[in-house]
Amino acid sequence: MTTLRQQALAVVQQTGPLSKVDLTRQLAASSAPIGSELSIPEPSGLPGRPEHPKLVPHRQLEHPSLATVEGRAALIHSITHIELNAIDLALDVVWRFAGMPDEFYRDWIRIAAEEALHFTLLREHLVGIGFDYGSFPAHNALWEMAERTKGDVLARIGLVPRTLEARGLDASPTVKRKLVSAGDHRVGEILDVILRDEIGHVAAGNRWYRWACEQRGLDPIGTYSDLATRYRAPHLRGPFNFDARRSAGFTEEELTLLSSEGTP
Repeated sequence: MTTLRQQALAVVQQTGPLSKVDLTRQLAASSAPIGSELSIPEPSGLPGRPEHPKLVPHRQLEHPSLATVEGRAALIHSITHIELNAIDLALDVVWRFAGMPDEFYRDWIRIAAEEALHFTLLREHLVGIGFDYGSFPAHNALWEMAERTKGDVLARIGLVPRTLEARGLDASPTVKRKLVSAGDHRVGEILDVILRDEIGHVAAGNRWYRWACEQRGLDPIGTYSDLATRYRAPHLRGPFNFDARRSAGFTEEELTLLSSEGTP
């Protein structure tokens, strides 16, 4: 029987977005053994990508006016792309890093299933307004950080959920306000679901980051600063969603540093 970690790799390799979503749901319901100690060689071509959207540098993405349906669809598409990437990010943690507690792998499989739900809700909404996933170009910044941190589970969980995904907590209220003000109330409801779940995802990142620091005898705050420099994490800028970050488990000391220095 293939292990959950081997199945997770198969999902990351899947090129079709809808197939990736279906396989993620099957993985979350699977009773296969985890295989925590199994060493899995890295295959080429990760993650599996569809032919569309075309991936371009972040600065090359255009931002049409939200006064148009196309402009609103482009913004929703960018969030949809993030959610599909988030499936790969969660399951890459599952297959790549051996020797972690079973609950670690179960957490990230659950998170991947929630990301699959987010992708589905957003993609169905896009279709409802005349577009689809792949209708606009997208960027690859999230996976670039995954590539930089693939050699160390501490760096990965320190800099993906606690940094890149936490930025989503900060951005969510502004994005929701813009889209709802432009008349799209349904996507506002979807963004509420996503924010609720993403707080839990960042909380898992915080919990396992601190666990890994404790295992290595490291100070979480000082270690984060070192990791952010070593792996070229983006400099965080406000406004910050402090309520969401508190709910996600950031300490008051981290939030004070974030407020004064721009990095938690």
